Amino acid sequence: MKIIVSIGGSVLAKELQPEKFRGYANVIKEIGKNHTVFIVTGGGKAAREYIGVARDLGSDEATCDFIGIDITRLNARLLIAALGEIAYYEPPLNYTEARTAGLTGKIVVMGGVTPGQTTDAVSAVLSEYIGADLLINATSIDGVYTSDPKKDKEARKFETMTPHQLIEIVMKTEMVAGANSPIDLLAAKIIERSNIKTIVLNGENPQNILDAVNGKHRGTVIEKIKTKKK
Repeated sequence: MKIIVSIGGSVLAKELQPEKFRGYANVIKEIGKNHTVFIVTGGGKAAREYIGVARDLGSDEATCDFIGIDITRLNARLLIAALGEIAYYEPPLNYTEARTAGLTGKIVVMGGVTPGQTTDAVSAVLSEYIGADLLINATSIDGVYTSDPKKDKEARKFETMTPHQLIEIVMKTEMVAGANSPIDLLAAKIIERSNIKTIVLNGENPQNILDAVNGKHRGTVIEKIKTKKK
């Protein structure tokens, strides 16, 4: 299978610790034995801090986005270092470069691409572009809920859902300032239009990613309902 794994900066680089990167690298190596793997890394705490300083200094939002992209690529380079020779030697700067890098048989690790797109969206577009069989979104929550589980004790988790349901949840969540959306709206719409099978899961433990590839996980599966042929 062709597998895209989006690893949020909030789980990969909450604090810069070599062991954290090694833990993800070990899992990715295992997945790469039987599958074609692309990784998209987020920016996390460091990106937010740099962007905050840039805003205070008067930078426009596009410039802030470029700064955030630079941090995601630094995280990608650290993961490449942890993976060693089985990884493509540098983060691709765009989707075409990523696709070409994948032809080498190496594990491809990249960060952001363009202002206005989160790494959620990057992983969804990349999945669409290379015809991925599975997109795994490893984040700080263990799936998609009816509302923000960090703020609503009555929030219910979806075991499975359709892309349309995902869009409805994301739109409702993003309308509330400061809410914790499981995935951004652009990514959700791309997942819907291309019917990309997606799993949203807690990425704090890298093993959860491997479990998802092997069909064992506690996250939320997003895919269209398959109609039975008459």
